[in-house]
Amino acid sequence: MRDGDVAEIPATTIAPGDLVLLASGERVPADLRLLQCHDLHVDESLLTGESLPVRRDAEVTLAPDTGLGERTNMAYAGTLVSRGRAQGVAVATGITTEFGALASEISAPKENDPPLLIRMRRFTHRVATVMVGIAMVFALIEVVRGKPLADVALVTIALVVSAIPEGLPIALTVALAVGMRRMADRHVIIRQMAAVEALGSCTTIATDKTGTLTVNELTATDVVLPGGSRWSVRGAGVVPIGEVAPLDASDLDRRAQVVALATAGVLCNEGVLAHEDLAWTHHGDAVDVSLLVFAHKLAVTQPGVIAGAELVAQIPFESDQRYAASLYRFPTPRGERTELYVKGAVETVLRMCSLQAGDSGEEPLDAARAHADALHLASEGRRVIALAERPTTAVALHHQLEEGSLHDLVLLGLVGLFDPPRPGAARAVAECHGAGLRVVMVTGDHPATALAVARQLGIARDERQVVTGHDLRRAELRGPRPSRDALDDLVARATVFARVEPAQKLDVLNSLIRRGELVTVTGDGANDAPALRQAHVGIAMGRSGTDVARESSDLIVTDDDLASIVAGIEEGRVAYANIRKVIGLLVSTGAAELVLFLLALSTGMDAPLTAVQLLWLNLVTNGIQGVALAFEPPEGDEMHRPPRPPSEGVFNRLMLRRITVTALLIGVATFVTYRVLLDVGWSLDASRNAVVLLLVLFENVMVLNSRSEARSFLRTGIRGNRLLTLGTLAALAVHVAAMHWAPTRDLLQIAPVPAYTWIWTVAIALTLLLVVELDKSFWRRNRLKLPAVDAHLRSATGSPDHQP
Repeated sequence: MRDGDVAEIPATTIAPGDLVLLASGERVPADLRLLQCHDLHVDESLLTGESLPVRRDAEVTLAPDTGLGERTNMAYAGTLVSRGRAQGVAVATGITTEFGALASEISAPKENDPPLLIRMRRFTHRVATVMVGIAMVFALIEVVRGKPLADVALVTIALVVSAIPEGLPIALTVALAVGMRRMADRHVIIRQMAAVEALGSCTTIATDKTGTLTVNELTATDVVLPGGSRWSVRGAGVVPIGEVAPLDASDLDRRAQVVALATAGVLCNEGVLAHEDLAWTHHGDAVDVSLLVFAHKLAVTQPGVIAGAELVAQIPFESDQRYAASLYRFPTPRGERTELYVKGAVETVLRMCSLQAGDSGEEPLDAARAHADALHLASEGRRVIALAERPTTAVALHHQLEEGSLHDLVLLGLVGLFDPPRPGAARAVAECHGAGLRVVMVTGDHPATALAVARQLGIARDERQVVTGHDLRRAELRGPRPSRDALDDLVARATVFARVEPAQKLDVLNSLIRRGELVTVTGDGANDAPALRQAHVGIAMGRSGTDVARESSDLIVTDDDLASIVAGIEEGRVAYANIRKVIGLLVSTGAAELVLFLLALSTGMDAPLTAVQLLWLNLVTNGIQGVALAFEPPEGDEMHRPPRPPSEGVFNRLMLRRITVTALLIGVATFVTYRVLLDVGWSLDASRNAVVLLLVLFENVMVLNSRSEARSFLRTGIRGNRLLTLGTLAALAVHVAAMHWAPTRDLLQIAPVPAYTWIWTVAIALTLLLVVELDKSFWRRNRLKLPAVDAHLRSATGSPDHQP
């Protein structure tokens, strides 16, 4: 409205100070301070995460530090008007709006690299530093000895080639690609390849509630009849499948009262539930639809109830009156009867009632008991609706409305509505805890609702583990800004964050990262995009997620289910385990070649291998096996291990010990063989030919050892990875073919060997299998078991008495 005239203009031309008119179904074009409201409800789920439309009130005045989700006198750009009308003055447009602030945070560069990139960067730096240092030292020694510079250069290059795992980039890419394919089979789509391993490395999952832990569909879960008889309603979502049963079997004779309650919910209803094209469809208010689904589970259907009935009058639900009513006329053998059905807030409906339905008919209302039952349901996170009825006429109804309210109704009972957890969510959370992962809920919903869901899923046990957005604001003000000590202490103890604003979700994420956690964040709305981008792994929801969330994420879960995320974590751990196996194989054989060269050079002998032979071993024979090893299947205990410490590099103590043992064994055994062959009169070329064959056989044995870091070869065997078996045989076949084919024989300076040479080289190579088996057995006996794992599990669940 400009200069007193109402006009429709492009939203991009709105300026601060403009008076904007809003109506149902319209998207808010700017951040508005509301001036007038008429039953205004705004869907802010994309901004705050609140699952239901929020009522707005222009008359209230709020404190400056009021949370975003509690500013009821504001309407924000990008949100949707679900009901009502309003006028408001534009206070922010474009990039200065709350959505604009989200856009600014999304466009900022990502600060946290995936764990694999961090570890591989550290690995390559260390390998490069060590190799340059060793090469320079030996080059200097050889020059001092008076060796020709050309020979020194060749030896130095050979040293570098022997130690650098040239086949690693190919094998690494294959391992991640295999992980991507396996994750896709389990409903996880990878957008960034490094996210495959990163998901398996995470130590904390910060997940949204609505749609990820819950089904994002309001469902009737509880019924309480007058007098306290409580019934459970099973099943979730809009598919009307589930049992309605009493908690106390002695209440089964009151089933007719439950059916009457469900019938009232169908008659006082503006929603629609239908079965079309082999699927259930619905539209209307979420409360109305949930009541229709509940009634259908009792075989009370909309068409069956209203058949022959005539809707005489109707009072639609308004937030200021907090109830809805419908008056129906039914034909009877003696004429007709009229019934009034009412649903609404408990306090409102109870004021209209004077009677309640009992075992033997109507009885005086026990308002105190009804209030207590409603409070008990609310404490469990339920949204409580009361239903009532009474025989009346249209004239009597009109008179009552003129008097100001309805009265003398009969209370039929209470219905508890809930957005229930997904069927597999509790098991998924338990699997996360069993794997040593900490699961925290970050939501814009009410703390009571969030805690109720968290209790059901095992995320939290009591109110002490719940932190609100207001608590976070106070902690930020209290703590010193550089260190954020107060905020970090608050985040450390909490597993549920409720009424959290988008910027606060990012604060929680950064606090977890400061504590050394590798954090995976889930989200579906535009309000989640900054946190998705900033996290080590950002996971967007495929079904309910917005384009903004998906574009900001590293991977997408197609079924919006936490169980799929847990499956992705398992596949990520498998992928990283396979990467470690490949690295262990390539580095062990490379280090063995380095030991071989160091021993030969330190004793004044000629180089035991040429540069071309080294490349042949590292790229061809070992490269084939390394790629095949990337296809290793899961060992089965991936989700029973604690996550790797974030500070741990590619090489942990076990891998360093295994590499040291195998490199020394292969290097020393090959050097002794080389020295003995020369001493007994073999030529240099013949000795090198035998050394190459021996190293190929050592590589084949090392592949069998590399299938598991801890399990015996007797358990892993050669089955389970057909590609690895074929790759190992292919690598050996390629080398045998090269020994017999003239072009490669001349290039590599190798030749066929007699049978007795095959026998003793195979025997020497098999000693590696025996030594590694002994090392695995020693490690299994002496490793730390439950104490370390149990400590990590207690940390992950926030429970001092958690048992694995």
